[in-house]
Amino acid sequence: MPEAWAQTNLPARTFGTFDTPFAAFSPWYMLPVAPVLGSFAIPTSTYYPTVAEGTWSTGVFKALSTDPGVTVYPPTGNTNGIWDPDAEAYRATVVIPRWPANVVPASGSDGHADIIDEAMGIVHSFFQLKLENGTWRAGQYAWAPLAGRGFGEGGHYYQGARAVGVPAIGGVIRKAEVDDGLAYYRHALAMSLTYNALSAATTYVYPATSADSNAATTNSGNIPEGALLMLPPTFDTSTITNLKLRKVAETLKRYGAYVVDRNTGTPFVIYAENGSNFNLMPNGWDNTTANELQAIRAELRQVVSVSSWLDGNGASIVPEQRLNILSLRGQWYLQRSSPLGTFDTWKQAVVFPSNAVDVMQVNYSLRTISNVAWAKPVAGTPYKLTSRCSGGGRLRLALYDNSGTKLYDSGELADGAVASFNWPANYGRVAVYAYSGNAGTVSTVGGSLISDAPLNSLSGKILMK
Repeated sequence: MPEAWAQTNLPARTFGTFDTPFAAFSPWYMLPVAPVLGSFAIPTSTYYPTVAEGTWSTGVFKALSTDPGVTVYPPTGNTNGIWDPDAEAYRATVVIPRWPANVVPASGSDGHADIIDEAMGIVHSFFQLKLENGTWRAGQYAWAPLAGRGFGEGGHYYQGARAVGVPAIGGVIRKAEVDDGLAYYRHALAMSLTYNALSAATTYVYPATSADSNAATTNSGNIPEGALLMLPPTFDTSTITNLKLRKVAETLKRYGAYVVDRNTGTPFVIYAENGSNFNLMPNGWDNTTANELQAIRAELRQVVSVSSWLDGNGASIVPEQRLNILSLRGQWYLQRSSPLGTFDTWKQAVVFPSNAVDVMQVNYSLRTISNVAWAKPVAGTPYKLTSRCSGGGRLRLALYDNSGTKLYDSGELADGAVASFNWPANYGRVAVYAYSGNAGTVSTVGGSLISDAPLNSLSGKILMK
């Protein structure tokens, strides 16, 4: 790696905080070494490319211990509720324990706003958030672990307001970074492309876990959402006279930008935090800057392989591929006793109230097992099921073929118990069982189902050379 790329003599960062959300091993902080780039160039479109805060970006707001709770309601006239993509269900309301007084959603129809609660360790990410006559309303709510990857996994696959399932804060240029004196931003950037650049054949790739719902029928380009785009090492950033844009270009040579969303008519948009006063053209339209943006557009390419990666601390890292593919979402049915336990997205578990006694319930939904393209279970691959329960709860997993023949049964697993097995070849149906715990005690039932295969056996990643 060239010396200029090395992460030395830089200010220390505390990951998993308001200032530096997500972990050092997050793809947002991973530095690709010796990337190989593809050949497809982002086409021109109706408008010039841009790097901007404002209408389609997001504000980022810090929840304090003294902030009051707020109940968020669905949009006016919406009788379904607030969409919770992790639970894949509508919620009548969402109660946020601490709500900052300075929350201002982005003015565009997406209405992005992210609230970071360090005490909870959560990024609350809203879509179509709006304050109406003193009442907060939103079309969608999702969340991500503040100290997590900053991207979804197979089970908890939708963790934010962007199309690829990430919080809107992921990759944005933060207020404190704009004039920090560094030559580049120390993370990958967040980018949207328009229809003629995005792929219909492969709508998303790792680390994305989702794409725009009509991507397969409306896109006409070659770049999937979730792709990492970079400038080639030969790109001469000294030709960029706009110093704010030069810093972006330097970042695109080092970290690149992940495609997190789709826009209408702009070849690319790179997002800055609302309130950062990031403006490439503060004195009005500037042809020189516009042409420099086009020069960057013409050279950006998708990363197709790398030789290795460095994490946010500069240490060598292999991107984590052993990600959980099990969720406890979906419709549950009582099989014994009552009351029915319910799925809690923050706990990623079924929660039984203290009056639950000897409850047994089952979930036949195929959505308990990941449907993410790169995370679907692979026949013959070893998997490890780990029970994560409290209060005496137990977890059980059974797999069947389409005729109803049982192919695998883990049996009841108490907290911490592990069951290892190879994924059956004729899998067609699943049954997940949750058993309540000790009488008089709130109990929870959750777990993880993770591939136990070698790291290079799973597909869908940016491959090593």
